[in-house]
This record gives sequence, C-alpha cells and structure tokens, in this order.
Amino acid sequence: MLGAIAGDVFGSVYEFDPIKTKDFELLNPECFFTDDTVMTIAVADSLMNGLDYVESLQTWAQKYPGAGYGGWFSKWINEVYPEPYNSFGNGSAMRCSSVGWLFDDEITVLKEAEKSAEITHNHPEGIKGAQAVALGVLLGRKGCSKNEIKEKLETYFDYDLSQKLEQIRPEYGFDETCQGSVPEAIIAFLESADFEDAVRNAISLGGDADTQACITGALAEAFYKHIPDEIEDFVYKRLTPEIEAVLEQLRLRTRIDIS
Repeated sequence: MLGAIAGDVFGSVYEFDPIKTKDFELLNPECFFTDDTVMTIAVADSLMNGLDYVESLQTWAQKYPGAGYGGWFSKWINEVYPEPYNSFGNGSAMRCSSVGWLFDDEITVLKEAEKSAEITHNHPEGIKGAQAVALGVLLGRKGCSKNEIKEKLETYFDYDLSQKLEQIRPEYGFDETCQGSVPEAIIAFLESADFEDAVRNAISLGGDADTQACITGALAEAFYKHIPDEIEDFVYKRLTPEIEAVLEQLRLRTRIDIS
C-alpha cells in the first residue's frame, strides 16, 4: 500500500501542472499527500479494524478536510445519511489497493472491492475500476507475470491494455473517470522496468497525475516487491503519525517486506 501512497505523493505536484516526459525531479520537495492517500488509508483502516466503510471514509476525510476531494465526495463526507451518487470517477480505484493485500482469492477480492466502491461509486464503471486495481494487486503479489495480469484484467473488465504509452501520451489529457484513466494507469505499470519507472510512466501521461500514479504505484509495489529506500524515506517524511500507524499495521498484518 505504500506504493499507492508514494505514487500519490509524487504525482501531487503534477495534477494541475501536467508533463509529458519521464525526465522530471521525482523527489520534488514540494510533493505532498492528497485525498488519494487519505482514502487509501481509510479503506485499509476499515478492513483491518472492523470499521464500516462509510464511517471510516467520513472520519478520515473529516480529519483532513483540505486534502483535495472532488465536489460530490466533499458533500458526501459530511452527510448524516450518506448515499452513493452513481459516480464512475477514479476515486474508487485509487483507494482500494489494501483489498488486494488483505484477501487471498480472486472472488473475495472482487466482492470486497465492490463493497469498498459502491458506498459512493455505485456506477458499474466505478465498481469495475476498483475491482481491476484490487485484483491486479492480488495477482502481482501472488507472483503472476505481467502477461497473466494483462490477460486477466482484459478478460474480466473488457479493458484494452494493448496500447503503448507512446501512443497514448500525445493526445491524452486530464480524465478522472475510471474508464478513462484506470486502463492507462495499468498500462503504465505493464510497461515499467521497476517501481520508480512505473510511477514516472504514470505521471508522464499528463493526466490525473496523482491518482494515476497512485494506481500504478499500487500495482508496481505488489509486482516488484521492492520500493527503494530513498523513495520510502522521502514519502514517510510527508506523512502524519496516524497515517504511518495504519501503514505499519498493514505491513505487520501481511508481513510485507519491500526492502
């Protein structure tokens, strides 16, 4: 899950200042965590500590009200009786990486990813985006090859993952829908050589940089099982103690060793 948060942190400075190159300063001192990190933590906290998804997401969002939530979600955060709003935004996909770490079979992961999404993103595309990311994490950590991951995600979700980044990048722009950003984030992972390269790929698309790098980073961590110490140290310095505590709980729970 640190991979998702690292992607968010590195993409934060490019969300509204897009770039179309992989040649940029990754450890930019201006980097910060956004709502993607907060919601990723909220889902993990819910799963590990038996909290209702709605309760956990609202609680964490209220702790960090300025993290950059979307318009509809900003209203949902403070509602007494919150209801899903048929969203197909990529918020459902960026927050669910812990599902792929905490459950060990495909059927359960798909069901739990749907549960994590449908409290807000109950549109079929919103649910599909979350399921694709959670399943991709599961497959990566289980040792599947990139071809196996690609084929399964294409089969399950009817995503076209055959394009190359060089084909996508020139005309690609900001797109916060699941259907318009999740496949591209997956491709950024599939074309990568290591964790850092994956995050650079995602940001270089010039789209919704923090969220796409969050998704790509989640997949890359699970597959490569290694995040460089320099990156880990940089990211941790930008987190709060309570966010670090949930990360540590997940690491102990799943015995994640990314050294």
